[in-house]
Amino acid sequence: EDKLNVTYFITCALASSAKLPESIDKGLDILATLGIELRSNELSTDACVQETKELLSGYTDDEILNTRRMTDPTMIMAMKFLGQLQVGMNQIMPESAPRVMQQIIQLSLLHGMSPISPLGFVHLGSYIAKLGDISEGYHYVKLAHSLLDKVGSRESAGEVICIGTHVRAYVEPLQAMLEYHNEGYAAAMASGDIIQAAINILIGSSVFFFLLARTYNPCLK
Repeated sequence: EDKLNVTYFITCALASSAKLPESIDKGLDILATLGIELRSNELSTDACVQETKELLSGYTDDEILNTRRMTDPTMIMAMKFLGQLQVGMNQIMPESAPRVMQQIIQLSLLHGMSPISPLGFVHLGSYIAKLGDISEGYHYVKLAHSLLDKVGSRESAGEVICIGTHVRAYVEPLQAMLEYHNEGYAAAMASGDIIQAAINILIGSSVFFFLLARTYNPCLK
């Protein structure tokens, strides 16, 4: 477990040092030793989303929200590696990122919910919305937000709120987006995630700009 912790921090350091390929490779290697193989059997985003939706069709929202917490230390560390991979792959290997989302949700349902579990659900909502179903994507975004208070830690809250707000923007008023990004900033700072804090501030500032523009020019939509 100590070795996994050290290796996890190494992958984080590599990612923060603009060495994302090396960070991703190391993460994939560690997960493979834990029996989680992500290098083979790559599926399209559509296929991953459909398989995951079929898996979740056997669960109600209440059952997901009340799923037991993950207690296996090895699985908890595996989820941390998956969360780190999700961030890195979204940037340089977007075609592989949906497989990570799928794995996070599968492990959450099998072993219990961890602080990383909401990431899987919010990315599922994002992918569904990207494929054209805003309503269903919005549903999973709200589910991910609700999960944040069920998993015992809000360490992923900054990212979950930031990703989810992109989908919420298609449904909720623009003013609400500013509130969400402020919440995301506060959550990220509370967990020491300065990168997600900065991203929430950056996007929130853009939202504030458009709110001001709309105030002074009501014709803008």
